[in-house]
Amino acid sequence: MDVDAVLGGLYELIAPHLTEKQRRLLAGAAARALGHGGGARMARVSGLSRPTVYAGVRELDDPPAPGGRIRRPGGGPKRLTERDPGLLQALDELVDPDTRGDPESPLRWTCKSTRQLADALAGQGFQVSDDTVGRLLKRQRYTLQRTLKTEEGAQHPDRDTQFRYVNEQAKQHLAAGQPVVSVDTKKKELVGRYANGGREWQPADEPERMGVHDFPDEELGKAIPYGVYDLGANAGWVSVGTDHDTAAFAVATLRRWWQQVGRALYPTTTRLLVTADAGGSNGYRVRAWKTELARFAAETGLEVTVCHFPPGTSKWNKIEHRLFSHISMNWRGRPLVSHE
Repeated sequence: MDVDAVLGGLYELIAPHLTEKQRRLLAGAAARALGHGGGARMARVSGLSRPTVYAGVRELDDPPAPGGRIRRPGGGPKRLTERDPGLLQALDELVDPDTRGDPESPLRWTCKSTRQLADALAGQGFQVSDDTVGRLLKRQRYTLQRTLKTEEGAQHPDRDTQFRYVNEQAKQHLAAGQPVVSVDTKKKELVGRYANGGREWQPADEPERMGVHDFPDEELGKAIPYGVYDLGANAGWVSVGTDHDTAAFAVATLRRWWQQVGRALYPTTTRLLVTADAGGSNGYRVRAWKTELARFAAETGLEVTVCHFPPGTSKWNKIEHRLFSHISMNWRGRPLVSHE
């Protein structure tokens, strides 16, 4: 019987079911059993190199590796960043050219996708795939992020005092049972079959069909929502204008709210506090706003007080996150086909 043929056939049958280390150990055990020259014979019949077979012979005397490790620590191919030490620095310079690299980088004003970053690195002599670029970015604590609106411009030293004053006025009016309303104009909207941001549940492959272009419809035009949010009642009122956002329209909305809702809610009130932004149709410099408010006060007999928020702080106005945000969520993904 040909021993080499038997060993070769046995190894060929069992090797596909073994790990790399197990194949080394099998070849090493057979080589040790064969005695002198066994390493060369097993290398010949198994197709492994002699150093691999001899490594298997030595590993037979080692204790079993914990956790089923196949390679000893440090074994296997080196990490890409170890073979190319400058790779991470080059990637940093491409992702953040303003502070870490060249402000004239070709990726300065383009979408820095992993594929484009990989192509740019390849142009610098690095062999790296877009998947590897994604893993390296995560390892460097990069994430996909949106821009964040946090800057409010110049910070006046008395800004906190201004907010405290507005807050105290609102607290005093509410404690006395007097109405406090927050007013503002919402973003103008196109009326008609135009795409609207957001998504809504629809039957599969049956999306709402919208116009390709966003040119205003000559007949329907735009919708201008002006809102009144009642802080005490936690309720809102919105009038929709069809032409322009003017002071007359703003006060007309306030007047309509008072006639339809406010007068019934506050039958004995003598005062009304209005909080508003510093600009727009209800800005503190708009004379028409003051004139129309004076006319409204004369008609209703109310003592109307207006507190304007400091410039650049419109997001602090209660109506923004108590009323307008819910309107936007309610009509997301839907065409606003009419003013109604």
